[in-house]
Amino acid sequence: MFRGTLTALITPFDGPKVDLEALDRLVVRQLEQGVQGLVPCGTTGEAATMRREEHLRVVERVVKLAKGRVPVLAGAGSNSTRDAIELARACEALGADGTLQVTPYYNRPPQEGLVAHFESIADACEKPILLYNVPGRTGCDMLPETVAKLARHERIVGIKEATGDLSRASTIRRLCGDTFTLMSGDDFTILPFMSAGGHGVISVVSNVIPKVIVDLVDGDLDSLALHDFQLKLTEALFAAPNPIPVKAALKIFGLCSDHVRSPLVPLSPDSPLYRRLEALAQEIRHDQ
Repeated sequence: MFRGTLTALITPFDGPKVDLEALDRLVVRQLEQGVQGLVPCGTTGEAATMRREEHLRVVERVVKLAKGRVPVLAGAGSNSTRDAIELARACEALGADGTLQVTPYYNRPPQEGLVAHFESIADACEKPILLYNVPGRTGCDMLPETVAKLARHERIVGIKEATGDLSRASTIRRLCGDTFTLMSGDDFTILPFMSAGGHGVISVVSNVIPKVIVDLVDGDLDSLALHDFQLKLTEALFAAPNPIPVKAALKIFGLCSDHVRSPLVPLSPDSPLYRRLEALAQEIRHDQ
């Protein structure tokens, strides 16, 4: 179900409020350019600074817009097992096709704690779960052997692996088998990750260039040329904390504001990175 290009959607804001009209534009554009899934309210969606009612409103809106054409994998993780269960159930009730469950941040649980956490969530829910390993943000690394234990649960169907370590992809595939969905969470390594047996990507960069990422993952065109093209933008979009640059890029394209929630701050239009994004936008428009 969760394979190909899934976009880790930004959450557009209009001042202090979620900008639902801009969200509609972004989702429609994603669907028109062929993405195979949508991931609202993850790290890129600034879920950590959204109130529960906002979080659920965004998930509900994305589910409504998707209309069953592509699966919606709702971010519903927490460093509290109880809160993750409650949020996952709420997202399921709104029609999400599954939830993305990040390793608990700040707590730094041991590997057996990770097994207990994710199995408790899976036992309490009805829809599939994709694990999410991003130690650079959480301070918690889920080892391949732990993933293999969790893969035995019928509702734990895959992982978003965001260590950037390609040996992890190969090890997880070997331990869990080809039926366990292996998604890259690192736009820098999409092409080699797919070569290592990956099934797709949950992408930040596809917010800006969805069709390019879809073609790269599907292997429909010259993969190396597409890789080189997207890598220039990827480097810029991760030159400051995500999602600051991607929101700046979407503003340059006229798709939404660049407002991010505190403690993040938007890029200054006078900054070298902003000017770099403007130049890349001109190149993207030319190529399209």
